[in-house]
Amino acid sequence: MPLSAASAARTILTRLHDVMASRSHAQAKLNNVVEVIGEGLDSEVCSIYLLREGMLELFATRGLAQEAVHVTRMAVGEGLVGTIAQNTEMLNLAEATAHPDFSYRPETGEEKFHSFAGVPIVRRERAVGVLCVQHADPRRYEEVEIEALQTVAMVLSELISNAGLVDEEEALLSPAMTGPQRLGGLALVKGLAIGSAVFHQPRITIEHVMAEDRDAELQRVYLAFDKMREQIDRMASQAEFGVGGEHEEVLETYKMFAYDEGWSRRIIEAIDSGLTAEAAIERVQQRTRMRMRQIDDPLLADRMHDLEDLSNRLLRIVSGQMGTAATMGLKQDAILIARNLGPAELLEYDKRRLKGVVLEEGSLTAHVVIVARAMGIPVLGRVRSLRGAIRDGDLLLLDADAGNVTVRPQPAVVDAFEARFAKSRERQAAYAKLRDVEPFTRCGTRITVMMNAGLRDDMPGLSLTGADGVGLFRTEFQFLVSATLPARERQTRLYRDVLDSAGDKPVVFRTVDIGGDKVLPYLRHNDGEHEENPAMGWRALRVALEREGLLKVQARSLLEAAAGRTLNVMFPMVTEPWEFDAARAVFESQRAYLKGQKKLLPEAIRYGAMLEVPALAEQLDVLAPKLSFLSIGTNDLTQFLFAADRANPKLAERYDWLSPAILRFLKRVMQSVAGHNVDVTVCGEMGGRRLEALALMGIGIRRLSITPASVGPIKELVRKVDLEEIGAAMNGWLAAPPRDLRAALTTWAQERGIDCD
Repeated sequence: MPLSAASAARTILTRLHDVMASRSHAQAKLNNVVEVIGEGLDSEVCSIYLLREGMLELFATRGLAQEAVHVTRMAVGEGLVGTIAQNTEMLNLAEATAHPDFSYRPETGEEKFHSFAGVPIVRRERAVGVLCVQHADPRRYEEVEIEALQTVAMVLSELISNAGLVDEEEALLSPAMTGPQRLGGLALVKGLAIGSAVFHQPRITIEHVMAEDRDAELQRVYLAFDKMREQIDRMASQAEFGVGGEHEEVLETYKMFAYDEGWSRRIIEAIDSGLTAEAAIERVQQRTRMRMRQIDDPLLADRMHDLEDLSNRLLRIVSGQMGTAATMGLKQDAILIARNLGPAELLEYDKRRLKGVVLEEGSLTAHVVIVARAMGIPVLGRVRSLRGAIRDGDLLLLDADAGNVTVRPQPAVVDAFEARFAKSRERQAAYAKLRDVEPFTRCGTRITVMMNAGLRDDMPGLSLTGADGVGLFRTEFQFLVSATLPARERQTRLYRDVLDSAGDKPVVFRTVDIGGDKVLPYLRHNDGEHEENPAMGWRALRVALEREGLLKVQARSLLEAAAGRTLNVMFPMVTEPWEFDAARAVFESQRAYLKGQKKLLPEAIRYGAMLEVPALAEQLDVLAPKLSFLSIGTNDLTQFLFAADRANPKLAERYDWLSPAILRFLKRVMQSVAGHNVDVTVCGEMGGRRLEALALMGIGIRRLSITPASVGPIKELVRKVDLEEIGAAMNGWLAAPPRDLRAALTTWAQERGIDCD
C-alpha cells in the first residue's frame, strides 16, 4: 500500500484522468476504472454499482465473475452495497459474512473473499452508486486506504454523471421527491400557509471535482481559511467585554477548529491528491459526517456539529456563494426550508412573501419560534430529511395546526386546502371590520382587549386590530436578535419609537425576560454552569437583579424614552415582594440621577408585576398596595402549577388551561386584589383562545393582552357574552367540577350560539 492516502489517490486519479479522456465507450471506461483502482489499492476485487431504475446494478468489476455484470442487482438497503447507498456511509469489514446485512449472490463468485470495504458515490448529497473492494484475507482496510477510496468515489461521481451512466433525476431524488408526500413534524407556531419551497441556504453544487492546477487550488483554500478566521475573530471581538459565559466558549471552540492544523492539513492533502478546493472540503466534511454518526457522547457530537458548521462556512467562502435566500430576495409566496434558523436571519426576509417556515430541527423554546409567533408566521419543526423529500420550488401546503406539510400536492388537495384557507381569511376579514368597534358585552360591560408585541414592526397592529394598547411589550426581543448586549442608545431609540407609534394608547414594557426558554449566548452564568431545569432557574428578574448594570441601563433607556409621557413598566417572574421593591428601587435611583442631570422625565410611572410564580399569590396582600397593575402570565404559571414543561409534547394533555385547578387559582388571585386599585390583566396564549377567554370572563377577568391575530376574534366573542350568565355557570362548575370542564363549557357555548373554535 502507498505511504499516504493522498499519494495513493493521486496515482489513481492520474491514471483515471487518462482513462476517462480516452475515446472508448462508457462501459470500456468503467472496466478500466476498476482495474486502475484495484491495482492502486492492491485489492483483488474492485466493483462499481450504479443506481438505475431504482436498483443498484453491478456495472463493472475486477475479481468477480464477469457474467454477473448487469445481472446482479439489489435494492437500496439490500445487502452490504444497498446498506452503504441507503445510509450514505462507508463500511469496513474484516469478515463480510458476519455483518447482519450481508446478502450472498452466487453468480458473483464472491464466496472466497472475506474482507470488504465500500464507500458511497455521492452526487449532490445523495448516493448514485457504490464503490467497493474485497480481499481474500480477512482484514480491515487501513484508514488511508478508505480515504483514498472516498477521494476516488468523489471523482467517479462527476465522471459517471458526465458520461450519462446514471439517470440524474432518478439518482438524485428519493422516490418521495417524485410525487405527493405528507411530512409530519412538531407544530411550533400554529397557522396555515401555502407557497413554494425556498431553501434558506441554497445547495452548493460542486461541479468540478478534479483540479487542473494544484497550486491555484491551494491558494484558493489558503485565502478562504484566512477569510473564515477573520470572520471568527471579528465575531469574538464584537462580543461585549466582560460578558463571558457560553457565548465565549462557543467562539473559543470555533476558533479552535478554525485554526486546527489537523483539519486544514486533511483538506490540503485532499487537494494534493488531485481535488479542487471545493471537492477537498466536501471530501473531509463527508468524513466528519460519518464520524458524527458513530459518536454517542453528546458533548463530542456537539463539537463535531461545530466543525460541520465551519466546513459549510469555508465551502461557501471558497465557492463565492455566501448569500442566503434572504439576500437574493423572495420572488413569490414562499415557505422557508432550513435545518435551523436564528431570529435575526428570519427578520431578514420580506414578510410580504414569507408565508411559513419548515425546520429539520427546531424546538418550542427556540428564539426563532418566539419571533415567528410575534410575526404571525406558522412554523413546523422536527421534520426529518427535508432535503431528501423537498426540492427547491416544490409547492407546499403547510398546516402547522395539524403538524404536517404536504409536498407536491394533487390538485384536489390544493383546492380543499385553499377552500379551508379562504374560509380562514374570510373570518379574519370579518374580524377586521371590528377594528373600530369597542368590545362591550351583551350586558354592557367594557372588556379591555390589548395586544402583545416585541418588535418595532408589531406596532402597526395597534391600528389594524383596534386593540386598546400594548399590554405586554417584550423588551427581550431586541436582545434575542442581537449578537451582543444592545447599547443604551439603541434601547432608548426602540422604546421611543414604540411609544410614538402607540400615540395615546398605553404600552406596558416588561423588563428583559431572559433565561428559561430565552437563553442569550452572551449572557450566561459567570461559571457557565449548566442548569438542569432552566425554567425554574436563573432567569427574568433574578438575572436583572444579579446583573444590576443590565437593569440600570434598561431603566435609564425607558425613562428617557418616556419623557413627558406615562411610563408603564412591569417586572417579570416576581416571586416575593422584596424583588419588586428592589427592581423598583433601581428605576427610582435612575429617575433621581436623570433629574439631577436636568433631563426631561416621564409625567408618571406606573409599576406592575407579572404573576407567573404561584408563590407570589400567597403574598398579594403585601404586594398589591404597591402595584398599579398586575399581569398574570398564564404560560409559565400553568407549567409551574402542573409541573408540566410546556416544551414537552408528551405532557401536552396535562397542560390544560380549562382545568378547574388553574381557574380556581386565577379566581383566588382576583379575590386577593379586590378592594385595591390594581388593574389585573391576563397575558399569554390562554386569553387569545376563544373558549379559554370565555372562561376567564366568567371568573371576573376584564382585561386581556393577546397576540394581534387574536384581537379580532376575542372582540367578536365579547359582544356575544352575558357576564352574569357565564359567571353563574363558572361558579357552579368550579364549586363542583364536571368530569370534563372543557366539554361542559363547549356545550354551554354552543347552546347559546357562541362559536369557540
